[in-house]
Amino acid sequence: MIINGQKLELKELKFMDYIKEKKLKIEFIALELNGKIIPKDEFEALILKENDKAEIVTFVGGG
Repeated sequence: MIINGQKLELKELKFMDYIKEKKLKIEFIALELNGKIIPKDEFEALILKENDKAEIVTFVGGG
């Protein structure tokens, strides 16, 4: 699988485990998986597979 351009040699990965490992706050991210935007209410059950391509965008406030 590829996450934000980085290839990971895994068969499966629970998306929420990845988010926790990277210390990302779910309320500040958006996920595009294989060209589709995934709603936040699907994050908990989401399992990334071997051939998936994910882009995680983090929103940062400021001025």
